[in-house]
Amino acid sequence: MKRAKISVIGAGNVGATAAHWAAAKELGDVVLVDIPQIDGVPQGKALDLAEAAPIEGYDALLTGATSYEPTANSDVVIITAGLARKPGMSRDDLLIKNCEIVKSVAEQVAKASPNAVLIVVSNPLDAMVYVAHKVSGFPAKRVVGMAGVLDTARYRSFIAAKLGVSVQDIQALLMGGHGDDMVPLPRYTSVGGIPLPELMSADKIDAIVKRTRSGGAEIVGLLKTGSAYYAPSAAAVQMAEAIIKDKKRVLPCAAYCDREYGVGGYFVGVPVKLGTGGVEQIIEVKLT
Repeated sequence: MKRAKISVIGAGNVGATAAHWAAAKELGDVVLVDIPQIDGVPQGKALDLAEAAPIEGYDALLTGATSYEPTANSDVVIITAGLARKPGMSRDDLLIKNCEIVKSVAEQVAKASPNAVLIVVSNPLDAMVYVAHKVSGFPAKRVVGMAGVLDTARYRSFIAAKLGVSVQDIQALLMGGHGDDMVPLPRYTSVGGIPLPELMSADKIDAIVKRTRSGGAEIVGLLKTGSAYYAPSAAAVQMAEAIIKDKKRVLPCAAYCDREYGVGGYFVGVPVKLGTGGVEQIIEVKLT
């Protein structure tokens, strides 16, 4: 049986960590790509990950490159390339530069892997996933943005910490944009099946929602020289796993809405069913 191939574009912290998660989960062979100006960086990180395989016990072929030839016929391509936020910057401050970067990446990915599913991580997410869709020419269902999985994970972790319970028992759903535009849905949040409003006051829930909205900025402020990468990369790989294994996971992602939720022609954070073909269904829930 032919192994799947996952290509990660961008060998920075998010990209390299995504490559690690993908290899550790044995999702398939992994190609880590970056620009020719830093030749040696993706190759070195891929080699380092390959040498960790005997210790961690995963079997995967890891390749580093500064061209797109090794990525040919990828099943999933995770786009992390772009500038990272610095303290005081909003995601929108990255718009112009990262738009150019994602445009270039999407053009090359479309040539090398015309049947791949694209997972966009680069910020500002909602704009970058739209650029990737338009430039690649891929059907909308094969282009999806990573935002909701990360935001929901942050939300769940804050709730678990506040209540002193396992994160595994927190089920939640956040919709909307990545960051300030996210829409929390406490009525769709539960702790071991118990609705969150029965366990936590509205004020405490609001405080957690506020912290979740600024979750990325909180980490940027603490790091001072970079932005979050463990959780974003883990979120992207969870999506990749759902696609490669055809798991039919219901996850919040930035997906192209045609008529759903009264939105037309935009990528919006909504719950979707992810499988081999990418976004197989946008699930509409009552918002009032």
